[in-house]
Amino acid sequence: MDVAVLGAGSWGTALSILLGRNGLEVTLFARNHEEVSVMRHARENLKYLPGFVLPKEVSIADIDSLEGAPMTVIAVPSTAVRPVLSQLKGDHPLIVLATKGLETSTGKLMTEVVQEFFPNSKVAVLSGPNLAVEIARGVPTAAVAACTDPVGADRVRSAFMCPTYRVYASDDIIGVEIAGALKNVLAIGGGLSDGLGFGDNTKGALMARGLKEMITYGLANGGRLETFIGIAGVGDLIATAGSKLSRNYRLGYALGQGHHLSEALQTLGQVAEGAGTAAAAVHLARHHGIQIPVFETIDSVLREHIAPKAAVSLLMERFTREEGLDFSHFTNQNYADPKAPH
Repeated sequence: MDVAVLGAGSWGTALSILLGRNGLEVTLFARNHEEVSVMRHARENLKYLPGFVLPKEVSIADIDSLEGAPMTVIAVPSTAVRPVLSQLKGDHPLIVLATKGLETSTGKLMTEVVQEFFPNSKVAVLSGPNLAVEIARGVPTAAVAACTDPVGADRVRSAFMCPTYRVYASDDIIGVEIAGALKNVLAIGGGLSDGLGFGDNTKGALMARGLKEMITYGLANGGRLETFIGIAGVGDLIATAGSKLSRNYRLGYALGQGHHLSEALQTLGQVAEGAGTAAAAVHLARHHGIQIPVFETIDSVLREHIAPKAAVSLLMERFTREEGLDFSHFTNQNYADPKAPH
């Protein structure tokens, strides 16, 4: 086995297909015994990604049988990362996080959670405008492999790179992870706007202001500006804030159509990471004195503290202040200081 992929949802399955097509020996690990049996027999993920045959290089196994792997890809929802890590045995020298979200209970980045369990492992993040169905179809796109160790970033890039999946390397692991997590919240906002029947102008304004807040939050926590205006930031946001393939967009759209959160999630049938991430991001931003009104409003809608239409109207009324954002005060010394001026 060259690569172990943890998580047999649509995303983990799509990544396994990609890696298998690249000629790597992949084992896709699932937590549900019945799903393992069905996938082995059908040679496709009938529940989450039907219509795509798994390459012969991809095997399916129960997660309890994982004893270690040269490269371990985590593709489970953020709420499942800690439980999954607690089950892992053996050596995992390179762990690749393909999960986009913050830990709801603590607000921690997924990389921080991994390091609690595997402090001696190299940790990388894979992120970008990567909708699972399009990856499986071989639709051209790009991603960023971020790792503080350039050798680790290059290993991830080499494993995933192919003619339809261009991978760039970065050492801004904090920026890439924050961008991937926060764009999910904004994608809910994009769905809300469309679900309410507002125009493209409304959504454009909403996304622009939200992006500004995402950058402010990211820089205050140690990320770099170029990450947020690149593939892992703007690129991912564009892909998910208006695509019906995006779970977060569909969640927002359903809320805009008048459905309650519980109904929308039940209809979705899969995890929309932005729902939990919104609460964690808002909590941390308030704690550190960072103003992110777009995120706060989306979180209020998710908590059903404010009606979607009133929320968008409220935000539009705020869009009258000075538009610019001065990044000059984000020096190398205060990148990691959440209380730095914003």
